[in-house]
Amino acid sequence: MIRLSFSLLALLVAVSLARSPLPPLRVLLITGQNNHKWEITTPVLKHALESSDAFTITVSTTPAKGADPATWQTWHPNFADYDVVVSNYNGDLWPDSVRAAFEAYVSGGGGFVSVHAANNSFGDWPEYNRMIGVGGWGGRDEKSGPWLYVKDGKLYRDTTPGKGGAHGPQHEFAIEIQQPDHPITRGLPPRWLHTRDELYSSLRGPAENIEILATATSDLTHQHEPNLMVLQYGKGRVFHTTLGHADYSMLCRGFYETLQRGTEWAATGECQRTAEVPADFPTADQASPVALAGHPQQVPPSPKPAASATK
Repeated sequence: MIRLSFSLLALLVAVSLARSPLPPLRVLLITGQNNHKWEITTPVLKHALESSDAFTITVSTTPAKGADPATWQTWHPNFADYDVVVSNYNGDLWPDSVRAAFEAYVSGGGGFVSVHAANNSFGDWPEYNRMIGVGGWGGRDEKSGPWLYVKDGKLYRDTTPGKGGAHGPQHEFAIEIQQPDHPITRGLPPRWLHTRDELYSSLRGPAENIEILATATSDLTHQHEPNLMVLQYGKGRVFHTTLGHADYSMLCRGFYETLQRGTEWAATGECQRTAEVPADFPTADQASPVALAGHPQQVPPSPKPAASATK
């Protein structure tokens, strides 16, 4: 009887532990400068992550553009306090000490997530470009590395001369999964419609240790351009999404789900907290907007008659 009681107790403990929710992951969300409306998009990113109940978010706002060195010295986030850093930043170069600390954090095993124009940042910071793999604008060209695209399931590295970064008019476009077995994309439809956004193309960079998870066909290059990527930087994991130009672009169930999964994967290498596919995930022919009080605040531009390569 005593042996049975102990066995029953052990079983109950095991079941209880199995049902215990995993602790939320600590996210540092960096913002404060961007050629996009960071004041509007940062609350949406925060909601996208918090609404999963998988994360706790701390927002770190940098000094304003053009701030003097003394002001910048007041901004020194302790990256080690967080499981993963998410960047909604595109602006002035961080101080040397912050850059060194960030490199040590990611290479030592910290997670990093680059969102949309964060890949426009820091064209002259070599280690940052190794982290994100490819980027656009910021002086990037063939000297920065190859242009990456996918054709017939194969990754191409085009080294011909050309500027890094372009996009046509904003529009809805289909995301096509290239790696369905990765934790970030596992269980998602092979093709799903993303809401109105900029479709980045001609991104260039070192492209080391990179895997392309999803693409979309560019209206400029007519190639499958990377939208969702993962990289290894030292011991750290990086998730890079080119999606998310405006708040209306982020208010897409596909964006929410892939950001949640990508952030968890960057922090842990798995997607246990965010694995469930939402019932309202987009289909191949139907986008799925997310409702958020007070948003969207931005208004999409009127359709343009011809493609443009401006940011």
